[in-house]
Amino acid sequence: MSQSYDRGLVEDFGRWREFSAGMWAWVFHKFTGWVLVGYLFTHIAVLSTAISAAGQSSEVIAANNDVYTTVIVTLESLLVVRILEVGLLAVAVFHILNGCRLLLVDLGVGLDSQDKSFYASLILTGAIVVASVPTFLAGVF
Repeated sequence: MSQSYDRGLVEDFGRWREFSAGMWAWVFHKFTGWVLVGYLFTHIAVLSTAISAAGQSSEVIAANNDVYTTVIVTLESLLVVRILEVGLLAVAVFHILNGCRLLLVDLGVGLDSQDKSFYASLILTGAIVVASVPTFLAGVF
């Protein structure tokens, strides 16, 4: 006779307290990976609209370049865009650091201290992001 396990409702957020550091590392790594993939496709789509000038005259291409440059400069001057860039940095840095941690674990290095290395990657990500905030927000205020 098989046994079943009642996992509870999805809305039962009390289950999240049961997650260990390894599970949180997996969740964050998957989340940041999907965010980076989404950003990549969005970035490619935006850039492809800027350079899709095949068969157009040089005047039209120059006008398109001017419009594109104006839009980018305008977006870069918005505080919300700068904050999103800081968020993108946080996502990328964590994904890189956690990926390096996972590579070392797969190679058998640091198997005893996986939790500590996950927390270290979180702390190092936070330190890098906090240190970069003045650079990203320069010129906005």
